[in-house]
Amino acid sequence: MTATRLRWIRTAIALVLLFALALLADRWVFHHVTRPDVYDRGWTRMFRMAGYFPLWALVGLGLILHDWAPRSLQTLRTAAHRGLLLFWSAALGGIAAELLKIVLRRERPGPNDGAWVFRPWSDRPFSTAQLGLPSSEAAVAFAAAAMLALLFPRGRELWYALALACALTRVVAGAHFLSDVVLAASVGYLVSGMLWQRAATARPAAGSMRQTGVRSGAT
Repeated sequence: MTATRLRWIRTAIALVLLFALALLADRWVFHHVTRPDVYDRGWTRMFRMAGYFPLWALVGLGLILHDWAPRSLQTLRTAAHRGLLLFWSAALGGIAAELLKIVLRRERPGPNDGAWVFRPWSDRPFSTAQLGLPSSEAAVAFAAAAMLALLFPRGRELWYALALACALTRVVAGAHFLSDVVLAASVGYLVSGMLWQRAATARPAAGSMRQTGVRSGAT
């Protein structure tokens, strides 16, 4: 078994255990931690923005513009690498969370006084309105944070702290169970990791093709 596969297995086991603990704590956390006015403050609204996908789309565009030098069509593809990784990590994290909501179908805690209620398939089968497992905003925040941690590892603690603050404010607001954001964090982390691995395997292949083309042209 390779070291990479072993690391993925250990990570998956840790995430499953964390999710199980969050499930046990869901009801207690909802009844003892909830503060509906949490977003009345500017700094808490700022944390929620970490789960807003268009924000990361703009940051990704900023990375592309920063890396795009010299400005030519030939250099654009290489310059877009980091920005597109951030863009797609946040986008796919949110999409994965929305799809899981449709499958798992657990409603948000607020309307049900902290009880787990699962929507039947006969009721709006493809709508995610008022479904909370997992939290889409937390998934976007953690997918973006995990990718930023890979791109800029010296700021790893800051990126994850921002995502954690986003997730916790969703719980404190009463919009999500604790397990909603734990599963969302797992989804975001795994999506970014898989995207990173795919990009890492694709780049050497593209590099070797370019080198082969250069050698062929030289001969």
